[in-house]
Amino acid sequence: MAVHIQRISVEQFEEFVSLPENADKMFEYIGGEIVEVPSNAYASEIGFEIGFRIKLYLNQNHIDGHITGEHGGYKVSGERYAPDVGYISAARQPELDREGYNSLPPDLAVEVDYPSTVKSKETLMVKVANYLAAGTVVWVVYPERHEIEVYAPGQPVKILDADDTLDGGGVLPGFTLPVKDIFREQQAS
Repeated sequence: MAVHIQRISVEQFEEFVSLPENADKMFEYIGGEIVEVPSNAYASEIGFEIGFRIKLYLNQNHIDGHITGEHGGYKVSGERYAPDVGYISAARQPELDREGYNSLPPDLAVEVDYPSTVKSKETLMVKVANYLAAGTVVWVVYPERHEIEVYAPGQPVKILDADDTLDGGGVLPGFTLPVKDIFREQQAS
């Protein structure tokens, strides 16, 4: 039996997310489909930890930039994404858009895949391809494996484990974060 998936336009997506009953929900527009962004406290905490560390680095080094959390949406290659953490330099965009999805894609997107499933991995790979096409660096965090995949335009993927250190590359030069610090809670138990 064939399964037919109805694709919608980005305009239809924008209308759907602006409905009053969707005001407290977060959606992404991926491959012509509406995808409600799942939420759980554990994945949110990991994203917050990474975002906090980036914000701290920016403040300590007097770098102007914007950090968004899981409710900060971006327009990316014609789609609409809500990374768990987004970073965009103030040089690229002095002020973030005040309504809707930000008009520019982030310089860095952090996606926490928890719980990780075959479907979530498939969806993430579509998003990664579009982020890369837009020039965005992507960190995909897998808490269950204590791994982070680092995708940068024009470079092979790097897979980091708890013994490695995540670095900001060309997006956040000088930024470092030991991977084990991201998964601190899991290691304590």
